[in-house]
Amino acid sequence: MDDSIILQKVSDLTEEEKGLEESHELEPLSKEKLARLRAIEIELDQCWDLLRRRRARRSAGLDPDDEGLRPEGVVESYEQ
Repeated sequence: MDDSIILQKVSDLTEEEKGLEESHELEPLSKEKLARLRAIEIELDQCWDLLRRRRARRSAGLDPDDEGLRPEGVVESYEQ
């Protein structure tokens, strides 16, 4: 996987998230749309996590393609 593919996915998800948030300004989101918004947030966290780890491996002279998407439970349990 190439970083540009991950960045395109981030861009696509961000646009979808923006659309859902804008529609929320007009009326409450349905349960389905709220669930999709939450799923987008998780996917974005996974993508950014993957990009950070790929860049770290590249900086260390390692193959960034050895990194993969971490499960939701791992990414969403990080302490801020």
